[in-house]
Amino acid sequence: MFKRRKNPKGLMLNPNAKPKDELVDNQKTFEHNMETFMEQCANVNQRPACISDLSNQNLTVVRRLGEGNGGAVALVKYKNLYMARKTVYVGANTKLQKQILRELGILHHCRSPFIIGFYGAFLNENSICLCVEYMDCGSLDAILREGGPIPLDILGCIINSMVKGLIYLYNVMHIIHRDLKPSNVIINSLGYIKLCDFGVSGELVNSIAHTFVGTSTYMSPERICGGDYSVKSDIWSLGITIIELATQELPWCFSGVNEPMGILDVMHCIVQEDPPRLPDSFPEDLRLFVDACLHKDPNLRASPQELCAMPYFQYTLMKNVDVASWASQFRSL
Repeated sequence: MFKRRKNPKGLMLNPNAKPKDELVDNQKTFEHNMETFMEQCANVNQRPACISDLSNQNLTVVRRLGEGNGGAVALVKYKNLYMARKTVYVGANTKLQKQILRELGILHHCRSPFIIGFYGAFLNENSICLCVEYMDCGSLDAILREGGPIPLDILGCIINSMVKGLIYLYNVMHIIHRDLKPSNVIINSLGYIKLCDFGVSGELVNSIAHTFVGTSTYMSPERICGGDYSVKSDIWSLGITIIELATQELPWCFSGVNEPMGILDVMHCIVQEDPPRLPDSFPEDLRLFVDACLHKDPNLRASPQELCAMPYFQYTLMKNVDVASWASQFRSL
């Protein structure tokens, strides 16, 4: 029997989710904005140079940054360039190692201000080392722990960047992220907000799955039930991520005795209970945006295109927010 948990932030469930056709406000505006966005991505010089001689011998370790999905992350220096090196164990299968390196090569073609830059990858014994752009303000989960709930104006910019990053992955790179959550959204002191740790390599995703036990809190109901993973599964994770950033609380993880809810309890809630909602104290347009992300039925859940057409997203496009000044307070080397 599942024990009821207290709800200190007042998150509410959504018994009356609105039908999908009420979520699209202005498709023509969306199409125009997306055409402009894709043109900007095509013309912007956001792709780091490919470095052919990456190896541990050519990298100086500055300090440890932490643990990412399935591997350790370190700040390293290549000549005068700082980068983040992530090491993921993949095993001794030579054929598999070469396949992963080949699949990762697609990242050299990524040109978006909303996606982490990729310098290259190399093999080190039975591990793959990925070298990516270093973001000096860290990930949103660390910022959330240090600074508390994200201010609403900053949150709008973060949501805008996450949605644009997902659209770029889907429409241009033909990639589903598969692991969207605050720890996979990173920011720098220039105010850039970027997605990282997305599923570009199926074999690397499988290797991580065998070495890393992650949280299921951001998983969509259909994924927990063994259904196909789709773009809509990422949108569910987006909705849960927004609630966490706005409230500093994860839905379903409340406890009256200061103990975390068990993973089976969480998975039961995701599948069996109504979707969570933001409290009424948040702006209505933002609450409707989150509701659109969190339909239990993926066929009713908003697509990235429909999210872009919603009033809240259009509002964030018009706001001029100094993200850099806010982010700089969390800057490390």
